[in-house]
Amino acid sequence: MDKKKVLIIDDEVDFCLLMQFYLSKKNCEVSISHTLQDGLGLLKNNEPDIVILDNNLPDGLGWPAAKNILDAVPDVHLFLISANKPMHKPDITDSQCQVVEKPISISQIDNFLK
Repeated sequence: MDKKKVLIIDDEVDFCLLMQFYLSKKNCEVSISHTLQDGLGLLKNNEPDIVILDNNLPDGLGWPAAKNILDAVPDVHLFLISANKPMHKPDITDSQCQVVEKPISISQIDNFLK
């Protein structure tokens, strides 16, 4: 089975390290970015299968970039995460992305991989 490529764009270092550890044990290749700009750069180079995108990032809001991510990698599974429930998610269909509130459970992480 091929390794799934996962890109995590989140400024919480501990969260990223825990996710990277867990996903690596699940046979995933994990890339991490702590800023939106760096994450979008990694997106173009890595073409991930899964993107886990936080909304509140040091250089802006992540969720408005969801459409750009889907345009760049149309088959990506996009998970929009946030500790603070936003009032609305980006104007994209539910089949294109899923909203997940922090804290994230192990079962939710496993669902990312399906």
